[in-house]
Amino acid sequence: MPMAYVYERFGGPEVEHFADLPQPVAGPGQLLIAVRAAGVNPVDWKRRSGRRPAGAPVVRLPAVMGGEAAGEVVALGPGTTGFAVGDAVLGGPLTGGYAQYTLLPARATVHKPPEVAWTDAAALPIAAATGYGAVRQLGLPAGSTLLVTGVAGGVGVAAAQVAVGSGLTVVGSAAPAKREFVEALDVRFVASGPGLAARVQAAVPHGVDGVLDLVGGGVLEEVAGLLPDRDRAKLVSGADREAVAALGGAPVGPVRDPSVLGAVVELVRTGALDPKVTRVVPFEQAALAVRAVEGGHSLGKTVLEMPPL
Repeated sequence: MPMAYVYERFGGPEVEHFADLPQPVAGPGQLLIAVRAAGVNPVDWKRRSGRRPAGAPVVRLPAVMGGEAAGEVVALGPGTTGFAVGDAVLGGPLTGGYAQYTLLPARATVHKPPEVAWTDAAALPIAAATGYGAVRQLGLPAGSTLLVTGVAGGVGVAAAQVAVGSGLTVVGSAAPAKREFVEALDVRFVASGPGLAARVQAAVPHGVDGVLDLVGGGVLEEVAGLLPDRDRAKLVSGADREAVAALGGAPVGPVRDPSVLGAVVELVRTGALDPKVTRVVPFEQAALAVRAVEGGHSLGKTVLEMPPL
């Protein structure tokens, strides 16, 4: 039977393991794909630990980890149109991405152009789409200054590139060891840690026009003060939905939008966006990939690569 990386109860890394599972069967409006690569995101281990943000769907156990997948269509469910067996596609899986086979909802799936590598494609449905969507949600005009906290992760690198490409000045916070990586994105680097707001003010004395928070907690509370109360509509967070709402801002909107994902794919195809996949891990070492992301010090994007079927 096909292999998947699963958890059967909530908890720490000890609950993760490989399991043989029956091959999923595509229902109406669904695609069965043979997975070629799967993205690894912080939300994967957060769900495994039992965290569920307000409004998020209930995780049904046992659960296959992973919310991003790219692969080849193996079968179409009844009434499914717009795709054919053998198509290269990517999207957010219904049955987890850390698996040799998974199901994608056809309505939120897009085709993968041949110019886009499998490992890059697997970095797009959550991370890059969230970064793209956040910049569009803020709607800052060209010439504005945007602060991105946690800029060196998968969402941050996408958001920074989209923002710079839209004519924004981007200031990004990250650990000092990531300075060279961040500055290569044409981002003005500011070291993370206590006193972040003061360092941002020193780096851009004229102030910031918008904030994209990808850290949450105390960092979000501190940088929110960089925006006047009247401008809190320009504060969005992809890390802390409840806290950002309490501060007068908004969470990053839904990213399961095929128009957003299609736009991101086109940016990658043309070379305008690099998802910065810095770590490609063989599927059989899935635990190492999750630990790398769960440690909170990721640089760019981590992706699992599936063995040939």
